[in-house]
Amino acid sequence: MAKANAKDKNKGNGGTIALNKRARHEYHLEQKFEAGVALQGWELKSIRAGRANIGESYAIVRNGEIFLFGAQITPLLSASTHVIADDRRNRKLLLHRQEIDQLVGKVQRDGYTIVPTALYWKGNKVKAEVALAKGKQNHDKRDAEKERDWNREKQRVMRRHNKDA
Repeated sequence: MAKANAKDKNKGNGGTIALNKRARHEYHLEQKFEAGVALQGWELKSIRAGRANIGESYAIVRNGEIFLFGAQITPLLSASTHVIADDRRNRKLLLHRQEIDQLVGKVQRDGYTIVPTALYWKGNKVKAEVALAKGKQNHDKRDAEKERDWNREKQRVMRRHNKDA
């Protein structure tokens, strides 16, 4: 009985589906938005089976709407036979008009890019976290790597110091 309850708790409570770790390395992330994703039935089944990847995806504005390009949702072998499954089709992101206008303005005027950073469950719906981002230069990436290494080294020193005390 305890196992069944644990399974139910993890089933629909905002679990992460896919992360775009490269986005944090490649871009300065400014502002984040939560968007719904328009999916087909076979895509939802594939996502539940853990077959989603957003590592090389990005979002683009077309006709006042925002679409997710390059996200890969691999179809299951047991997907419907009458549906032709395209694993990299363009998927519409569902945002409020005010948020779309804000994103479009930043992209067109200030040269920002819209990058998806995560796919996750919210209740029984799939949500995408998208961020307004500016590309990093190579020297920015090196600085970030040095900072990460320095923080790691500080943590090691602090752990050793706390064990000795």
